[in-house]
Amino acid sequence: MSARLSPRGLAAAAAAFSLWGLFPIYLHPLSGVPALQVIAQRVSWSCVFLLGWMLLRGELGRLTLTLARPALLARLMLTACLISCNWLVYVWSVTHAHIVDTSLGYYINPLVNVLLGVLVLRERLNRAQWTAVTLAALAVLYLALLAGRPLWIAGTLALSFSLYGFLRKVISVDALPGLATETLLLAPLAVGYLLWCEAAGSGALGHSGAAVDALLVGSGLVTAVPLALFAYGARALPYSTVGVLQYIAPSLQLVCGVLLYHESFGPAMVAGFALLWLGLAIYAVDGWRQTRQALRASPGSASPGSVSR
Repeated sequence: MSARLSPRGLAAAAAAFSLWGLFPIYLHPLSGVPALQVIAQRVSWSCVFLLGWMLLRGELGRLTLTLARPALLARLMLTACLISCNWLVYVWSVTHAHIVDTSLGYYINPLVNVLLGVLVLRERLNRAQWTAVTLAALAVLYLALLAGRPLWIAGTLALSFSLYGFLRKVISVDALPGLATETLLLAPLAVGYLLWCEAAGSGALGHSGAAVDALLVGSGLVTAVPLALFAYGARALPYSTVGVLQYIAPSLQLVCGVLLYHESFGPAMVAGFALLWLGLAIYAVDGWRQTRQALRASPGSASPGSVSR
């Protein structure tokens, strides 16, 4: 066991969250394409890419085993609906100048996970965790009052992704065959909708220029690659390290929204985000402390910083 973090695992996880954080730059040129078409293209090409990837790796048998379990398929249909809802709201928000709202959603996502643990799994929070959740709730309430409207984009993104992650955690299926099955279940709806758009004369693919076509087809690749990097990094790193790295994505989204696309982020909003960042810092430090304590108590661990592989 090495006493230091896995460099490859760290690089893979950081790359995954960075790609997710820079996704607004990829999506912004697709602003002229209806969000539902972007999602249908993403589902369709993700399905093609994932099935091709599994074929090259000789893993289609794992997919066959998943498809042969009706109860598992029913659960994966539910998670497929949740992740497609998440994608739809995210794409619409990015292409309609609400990138700052999306970053807020993914900032509060870890704390929504904590609340799900309390409400569904009856987990108990320590003082630091309650403090973090309370500060985040106050920040969201303040930002909602500041905006004069419910923060539906942030709320929908955080809740849909938290529920998706929670259900995928309790469903006995690995990341790759699970995602491939989800896209396969959604593919008939996606392809059918795209064919209807084409028949109605509103289809984007093949009618919006080579650059847009390339981005639509490439959406399958940019869906699968970060997932593969994340899966590798998550296996090689302590949970607390992954927990800290996940804030790369909303931070980069915020930078994209404010600096690249000039969305509003005045002092009043900065104050609300600062309150949220304080809560997240408390949450992250508490998670890091608990991981170190667990490593110290684990028999055979080389040191508090050792990583199990």
